[in-house]
Amino acid sequence: MPDKDNPFNNDSSSIKKSKGFKKLATIDMYLQFNIDKDSILVDTTISIKKNYKFNYLQKDNFGLMPFANIGQTYNTLSFDPIESVTTPLFGARARHFNYLENEDVKYYEVPTPWTRLTYKTAFEQGQLLDAAFAVNLSKQFNFSIAYKGLRSLGNYQNALTSSGNFRFTTNYKSKNGKYKAFANVVMQDILNQENGGLNNDDIENFETGTEEFLDRSVFDLNFDNAENILVGKRFFLNHSYSIIRKKDSLSKNELSITNIISFEDKYYQYKQDSPSNDFFGNSFTSIIKDKTTLENFETQLGVNYFNNIIGQFKLAVNYKDVNYGYNSVIIFPNEYIPNRIKTSFFGLSGDYSKSIGLFNLKTKASINLSNEFKGSFVDATLHYKLNEDIDLKGGLSISSKLPNYNYLLYQSDYVNYNWNNFNVFENVRTQQVRFNLESQKYFNASVDVSNIDNYTFFNFADTVDDYKVIKPNQYNNTIQYLRFKLQKEIRVGSFALDNTIMYQNVVSDNKVLNVPAFISRNTLYYSNQLFKKAMTLQTGITLNYFTKYNMNGYDPLLAEFYNQNEKELGGFPVLDFFVNAKIRQTRIFFKAEHFNSSFTGYNYFSAPNHPFRDFTIRFGLVWDFFL
Repeated sequence: MPDKDNPFNNDSSSIKKSKGFKKLATIDMYLQFNIDKDSILVDTTISIKKNYKFNYLQKDNFGLMPFANIGQTYNTLSFDPIESVTTPLFGARARHFNYLENEDVKYYEVPTPWTRLTYKTAFEQGQLLDAAFAVNLSKQFNFSIAYKGLRSLGNYQNALTSSGNFRFTTNYKSKNGKYKAFANVVMQDILNQENGGLNNDDIENFETGTEEFLDRSVFDLNFDNAENILVGKRFFLNHSYSIIRKKDSLSKNELSITNIISFEDKYYQYKQDSPSNDFFGNSFTSIIKDKTTLENFETQLGVNYFNNIIGQFKLAVNYKDVNYGYNSVIIFPNEYIPNRIKTSFFGLSGDYSKSIGLFNLKTKASINLSNEFKGSFVDATLHYKLNEDIDLKGGLSISSKLPNYNYLLYQSDYVNYNWNNFNVFENVRTQQVRFNLESQKYFNASVDVSNIDNYTFFNFADTVDDYKVIKPNQYNNTIQYLRFKLQKEIRVGSFALDNTIMYQNVVSDNKVLNVPAFISRNTLYYSNQLFKKAMTLQTGITLNYFTKYNMNGYDPLLAEFYNQNEKELGGFPVLDFFVNAKIRQTRIFFKAEHFNSSFTGYNYFSAPNHPFRDFTIRFGLVWDFFL
């Protein structure tokens, strides 16, 4: 019920509701959910987890090392080798951190129109704004429209970032509940100016903290005339019709037909006004303009069946049509580089779930019926709720798929960036066993062990005439990769200490997969309600740290990270001071990022030759409107 004595606590709306909603709109009636139909409440609270998520990606970025400017890429300190897809992914993965996939798109059900504005300051002449609006025209029909835009000049030369993520979603269900449909249109463009990082001669000037170079714009960079951009458009529809509908808990059977249609058109382009031959090697042309395209059409026709005794099944037939590549072929004296990978094929997929007492089993599997694009995926998860506080999960995943497209085929105006490995590289095969424990009273823990065959990566292969030769490589031996993560928050009154630590270990004959042994994040903070509970305050300090290791290098032409074993980086602390507050539906975030940068040493890098960001003060807010 609304708080008459304190309107600042009211997270509800008494405005006329959409047709079909029967009672006063309260915050628990505003729902958002993803394509898997996992619904959560539209949350206006403030917490330490919200503090971790208030960033460019709007998700917890533990295990990611951001570059100096917001909107640039992230170096991955930890990764999950299991992928649920059975086909290669589009390349330029360094541009994909902010690229929204289908599972990232949210659908809504709201009793009254709802708007959320998210704003955060950027670096030098720019800002980040995400605006979302959702409305139900009736209980059965909802649509939403949203746009996330960023522009940030950055502190270094030629480091501008500019991105836009447009989302339109709609969902509909008939009054009798038999027909349901979810659809979205997503259009995205992610542009980065590229500079290749600091010149090798300037690394010492950065690390010594010479006063002249505290103005980062005076540094000499490897080049100042390049940019890359990732552009994508996707149209998606998932709809179903119930032939036999489950009317209540006593119903024993349910049968429905499902259909999914998805079409995505995307391209990645690297442009440079004049070639940097001393950085990338020789070039064919005097102006660099590399463009890679992908058209990907997928459709699925399936049957869902539920029975109280045997559980829930889903069986489906899939069809995929892929067109990846370039507009021309390249002929070397001893090598021919084709321009396209084109194929179409069928596949099969299935899901099964069943609950028995406190146990819940979920499995899913898929396989490609193709000789060229062989691929398969199997996953099984067993969930056991020990008591009200303790949840236990165990799982097994097995996947086999071709490496990403840019490992298989790539063309560039630079001579060394042309290869064709489609008939050379084999499927990457991964097996993973994982366990999770979740407990508010004790701790949260997760461990996974992965076995990887034919691990594929970009490798710093050689140095020729002072420029690096970066090539795709496939490791033919087996890699074992262990991760153990532990999280525990300790509370004493209004104070809390939130701790997250991860240990990693890689076993292989060669150093082809490099990760830090330890990653940690520790936050000491104070939270309380002030002014007769009209405002919630949260303030504290966060320490981020990871041990030294051979950190991956960044290649701006490919927009990919590559393996290197020449330079160890890391081992520096990053301290952030923050003050967060919530007043009604408005959350305010203030942060002094990396405030220790000037007195703990200028040895902080996000990748070789790419410094991490200096001390800066950032401000932002999240504002919800319930009309």
